[in-house]
Amino acid sequence: MKQIRPQELSALLSQAAPPVVLDVREPWEIATASLTGSVAIPMHEITTRLSELSTAQPIVCLCHHGMRSLQVAMFLERNGFETVYNLAGGINAWSLDVDPTVPTY
Repeated sequence: MKQIRPQELSALLSQAAPPVVLDVREPWEIATASLTGSVAIPMHEITTRLSELSTAQPIVCLCHHGMRSLQVAMFLERNGFETVYNLAGGINAWSLDVDPTVPTY
């Protein structure tokens, strides 16, 4: 599992085959600030909703500051997911470094 910075994710999202952005925050957090096109599965639901994700498709996990998503990314790797990244700094870093229109909280 590799940590990536918001600018790296921005570049990946502009590619022809972008990764899945897995947002593991709670619904109220996603309602406050989100990344367009992300897949929302709260951290506590990952084990029961694992079948919704492809083990072969690259996945970038994100949360508020990068700690919950780091735990989920490690879990995904242990469960056979091939290419998993954690967004260092989470949605907060995305807001500060890439898209200031995404609110911070």
